[in-house]
Amino acid sequence: MQKKTILLSLFLSVTLVVGAQQKGGGISPKMMSEIEKSQSKTPANKALFNAMAANSIDNLAANFASKGELDTYFSHETKSQSIHDQKKSGRCWMFTGMNVLRARFAQQHNDTLHVEFSQAHLFFYDQMEKANLMLQGVVDNAKKPLDDKLMQFFFRNPINDGGTFCGIADLADKYGLVPMGVQPETFSAENTSRMAALVSSKLREYGLELYRMVNGGKKPAAVEARKKEMLSQIYYMLSMTIGEPVKEFTYAFKDKNGKTIGEPKTYTPLSFYREVVGGSINGSFIMVMNDPRREYYKTYEVEYDRHMYDGHNWKYLNLPMEEIEQMAIAAIKDGRKLYSSYDVGKQLDNKRGYCALDNYDYATLFSTTFPMNKADRIATFDSGSTHAMTLTAVDLDANGNPKKWKVENSWGASWGQKGCLIMTADWFREYMFRMVVDKQYVPERLLELEKQKPTMVMPDDPLFQMDE
Repeated sequence: MQKKTILLSLFLSVTLVVGAQQKGGGISPKMMSEIEKSQSKTPANKALFNAMAANSIDNLAANFASKGELDTYFSHETKSQSIHDQKKSGRCWMFTGMNVLRARFAQQHNDTLHVEFSQAHLFFYDQMEKANLMLQGVVDNAKKPLDDKLMQFFFRNPINDGGTFCGIADLADKYGLVPMGVQPETFSAENTSRMAALVSSKLREYGLELYRMVNGGKKPAAVEARKKEMLSQIYYMLSMTIGEPVKEFTYAFKDKNGKTIGEPKTYTPLSFYREVVGGSINGSFIMVMNDPRREYYKTYEVEYDRHMYDGHNWKYLNLPMEEIEQMAIAAIKDGRKLYSSYDVGKQLDNKRGYCALDNYDYATLFSTTFPMNKADRIATFDSGSTHAMTLTAVDLDANGNPKKWKVENSWGASWGQKGCLIMTADWFREYMFRMVVDKQYVPERLLELEKQKPTMVMPDDPLFQMDE
């Protein structure tokens, strides 16, 4: 009897599995057979498979016709500066933002004074503030179930090292800046994955504890006191890996050749920030984006996806590329570099540091087409902002239209065009997404539009991912 029961159970299990596999919408044996028969079996296909089996797709798809000598002339180019390397970290937003600030300082001093900012200093506070943002976000929304979309956002990504220029503005306004030599990089600052994993684990544990405290009826004062204890542990972990930020230091400025200018002075991070930047960054710029899915000349704001709990949400004015390009051209003509972000991996020739739509012919290689436009690519998560770089130059034709652009990257001076990347005008229009523009280069009509009440967008939107 027992043997018959076991056999019957096995029969029913197999029947259920087969039934599930053949359910409408699945790949039936017949469908698979028809797909297999549709495949080309020509000698050319066999040769192509052999080539692809032993080589990278990019090497085989590289468009030989576009491999000629690059045109590196630019009609309008800002002053060059040293190239930095973010190493194995997602801090491109910080390197790019600091590039803009140090270039502005050099320009204000007629290129006679130069400064390099410490990424480690601001990164420490960035991670502390993001940790508090996550924990307080859980407390504020603790009455929601754990599987709520917003709660899942907090626990899925409790901390990260990506960001935008809003982070530079908020963090520098609150904690100041220090020179690079005063607080140098550590191994974990340049290689963030293990540190981030450990801190994330603690934050998930802490977030769950706070969630249960709120729902268990604990008084707000008790919850706040416990959160403070949790942040003390996070502070310790960050100070052991990134280094505890300096509170006071002595520094003398240098010229572009490294020669000391003037007498050393004693600074705090905030007093140094005020001297080199001149005042608060917030309020001096607007952030613009190109998202063809959404209505142009409207503002959009991303709730909770910011660097600090008491900081600024990302707020963008959505504009056609033509409007963004004209503001960028005006700034570059005036010698100003700009924070900008891209889907840098698309059609990127790493060896030459060159982005063009015809660098690689993947369509011919795979006997297909890739017809989606920019809006479709964004909507389906096929494209979006992934990397921030410093826009530094533009080459204009006789009619004042851009032919190509140039950016300073943060992948080291030996990469690409001596640490820079050249992109064609058509590639720029397809894969540039965000830009930070000083208000003096923004037409008055756009400044007024930027003040309108924004449409709130959830942070899991395809385009609103942090630059890394």
